[in-house]
Amino acid sequence: MATAKKAPAKAEGTKAPAAKRAPNAAFLKPLTPSPLLAAVIGAAPLPRTEVTKKVWEYIKKNNLQDAANKRNINADAKLKPIFGKDQVTMFELTKLVSQQLS
Repeated sequence: MATAKKAPAKAEGTKAPAAKRAPNAAFLKPLTPSPLLAAVIGAAPLPRTEVTKKVWEYIKKNNLQDAANKRNINADAKLKPIFGKDQVTMFELTKLVSQQLS
């Protein structure tokens, strides 16, 4: 009867620590929202990440996610000029909001 060889046990902590990723400077650069977007998030220059966060806060606060399909966002009076239509998907949202930043 042959015996199975055991693989040598790895010593704990021998793995090199992963290098910490530096944040992309493009995401941290404050951008000025257009007057249309400023009506939703305010006129202060913000990084792209904060703009997205504030837009989502507005959507949730005003209950604008479609009840049947949560991936769709229904436009209200402030968002309709930004979206250009009554409803967009969450994937379209980022593109449309980015067009309102400079």
